[in-house]
Amino acid sequence: MKPRKSEEQLPGRAVALLLVLCVSGMRAETTRYSVPEEAERGSFVANIAKDLGLTGEELLSRRARVVSEGEKQYLQLNQHTGDLVVREQMDREELCGQSEPCLVRFEVLLESPLQSFRAEVRLIDINDHAPVFLNKEIILKMPESAMPGTRFLLESAHDPDVGNNSLQHYSISSNEYFHVYTQRRNDGGRYAELVLDRALDREQQAEVAFSVTAVDGGNPPRSGTASIRVVVLDINDNSPVFTQTLYKVSVMENSSEDTIVVVVSASDLDEGTNGEIVYSIFQNSEENLQTFKINPETGQIRLKKPLDYEEKKTYEIDVQATDGGGLSTHSNVEVQVKDVNDNAPEVIITSLTSTLSEAAPPDTVVALFNVRDRDSGDNGRTTCELTGEQPFRITLLAADAYALVTSETLDREQVEEYNVTVRARDEGSPALSTSKTLLVRLLDVNDNAPTFTQAIYTMVMSENEPAGRSLGRLSATDPDAGENARVRYSLVPPPTGTLAAASFVSVDAESGTVRTLRPLDYEKVPAFEVTVTAADGGSPPLSTQAVLRILVRDENDNAPVLLHPGPESSTAGELVPRWASSGYLVAKVVAVDADAGQNAWLSYELAKATEPGLFRVGLHSGEVRTARAVTERDAARQRLIVLVRDRGRPPRSATATLAVALVDDFSDAFHQLGHDPAGGQQPQGAEEEMLTTYLIASLCCVSSLFLLSILVLTANTLCRACVRAELPPPSPSCYADGDGASDGVGVGSTGTLSPAYRYEMCLTSGSGRSEFQFLRPILASLHSNAEAGLDKDQEPLRHSQPACDREAQAGSTVTPPF
Repeated sequence: MKPRKSEEQLPGRAVALLLVLCVSGMRAETTRYSVPEEAERGSFVANIAKDLGLTGEELLSRRARVVSEGEKQYLQLNQHTGDLVVREQMDREELCGQSEPCLVRFEVLLESPLQSFRAEVRLIDINDHAPVFLNKEIILKMPESAMPGTRFLLESAHDPDVGNNSLQHYSISSNEYFHVYTQRRNDGGRYAELVLDRALDREQQAEVAFSVTAVDGGNPPRSGTASIRVVVLDINDNSPVFTQTLYKVSVMENSSEDTIVVVVSASDLDEGTNGEIVYSIFQNSEENLQTFKINPETGQIRLKKPLDYEEKKTYEIDVQATDGGGLSTHSNVEVQVKDVNDNAPEVIITSLTSTLSEAAPPDTVVALFNVRDRDSGDNGRTTCELTGEQPFRITLLAADAYALVTSETLDREQVEEYNVTVRARDEGSPALSTSKTLLVRLLDVNDNAPTFTQAIYTMVMSENEPAGRSLGRLSATDPDAGENARVRYSLVPPPTGTLAAASFVSVDAESGTVRTLRPLDYEKVPAFEVTVTAADGGSPPLSTQAVLRILVRDENDNAPVLLHPGPESSTAGELVPRWASSGYLVAKVVAVDADAGQNAWLSYELAKATEPGLFRVGLHSGEVRTARAVTERDAARQRLIVLVRDRGRPPRSATATLAVALVDDFSDAFHQLGHDPAGGQQPQGAEEEMLTTYLIASLCCVSSLFLLSILVLTANTLCRACVRAELPPPSPSCYADGDGASDGVGVGSTGTLSPAYRYEMCLTSGSGRSEFQFLRPILASLHSNAEAGLDKDQEPLRHSQPACDREAQAGSTVTPPF
């Protein structure tokens, strides 16, 4: 089939002036093709690919398709060859009725990029209908007085074809009285008038019969035939006469049923029955008979059903007035249907991109649509707009074709989807409008980097915290979606030559949990910082950084260290004159603690003294002063043990031993400090013997109570049950004294007393006196916290040195209280 444009045949195939329907809103001309109606399915119409200048591969890759205006798809596009073929047979009379030209409009849509090309196929009428008379027999009554040349209107035949295929002329069979004359109406329709050739004579021939034939202009022509029977009436001098030969009226299309259209009127000069007029609608159209009715007496023409301007705009009604004598005349009524704004505009979506990338630039085509209003004039003129504030606008492409395009950049993180409402409004009064909502979802683009909830994260770990302990959790959010929002955490490697802080902690890539990798020493690393990165899963990925600051919380893992007296020096010797009063400064104990905070806050107290009431120690200063005035009764040699303790949990401590000599004057200092201490051992030996006596007496009492309990329990058991084996009572342990040695003498004992003690005696060589010293018990002493701290600190020293060396060098042993 060859395309036609503006009804003119062009040599060869007309090349359509097709313009890409882009966001600029430029219009595209419409290409017109033609095809005979009722063409078989698969009939070739045109080659779209050739007219568009595209290949079949391009049509296939760009997913070319045909979209018809109506609901039914009559055409189909072969994407491989580009041929446009008939999909369904098209009946021109069914689609367009008597309208000419009959056009089937469609659009060719291409994607990537989105383009639309308008075209239309004109249905060429074929002569597939013959003229048809509504009545197969037509009866005409004519008075015998009718003069030759009188014209009588015949019922018209109906042919739905148009153009040359429509009804062209009438003919009648051969007869002596009549011939037929074909007339043309204003709308192009043809009707027949029967012309009397010679006078009738009822007495000679009461009826005249012949046939009428309606012929169309098809090739070959088609025809329809009806029989005519003319009844000759007796003389009736006057025929009815209409007041108007043509009645022109207009009716609103929304007029209700039974509305009066027009009143026709005719008069007859005859009297009696010959003057009585009866009105009727001449059967020239079946549609007229279904739409209008006439009162036979009054001539009122009314509506049988509502009119529709969009279906038919003009009606021509042939009205006949017949008197009682059979004479008749006719008049024509032309009814113009006036349009009413009773049709709202229609929004027809031809293409829609339901998902749109948020990175789409402005003027990106989202949808193509047409707006159609079946009304005419102002009622059919439409405008299109968007409701609400949205980043879209409408671009006019053609008379009734529009494109919905973006008007600004989009951001999915602010709005994920849009309900775009397109409203079409006509210019009628009142105006009618319709709306169509399009859902446009935005596809995410990785345009947002993750964001940490804090710029600096501060976490605290305890000193010596084991590896794997959780310190806290980093948190970063990404407003993107899917993989673009999946955040992974990592540590930034430190610069070369700096502290390898990244080896202290680790960050879980998925959860952001921070865990320790190894224990840390607060005294070496009190705090450190690392840089963490949060990266999303986009392509390419985006990332951001934050600072992770780790504070090491100090633990009390360092005991106080004595600076004075030094821990490796011998017992410090101090001289105090006997005339010293209360508050006399004897010495000052100086200690430091490597810990921090309260773990390094030190307090001093007097753990043991030869005469506890004689001296006191400053709680925070460590100053050893006399608590009272020195008297003559005070021993010349005093031994003080000062306990230095921090405030950690648990507390750690150290002890310092001071040897104080009470002298009358400082000239006696050398004698007091260098005197043999053997003489002072006797009181200690007596004290030790008394202690042993107390221990033995206590052991006997406890053993007696134990034996008594066993006897009572045994007697009770024998009374209740079988005889049980008598439990042997534990025998008391004896004390064994060891032999003295040059390096030291140890006295040990074991028994049932709790706690049990071990005692060591050390005699220092080269002195004039010997001392008997009590060292710490085997079990922890419950008497005082000071002694507990002292024993704990001395234990490592005791294990590392012999007893005699400790006495000679450190002087840090403590005599347990009794």
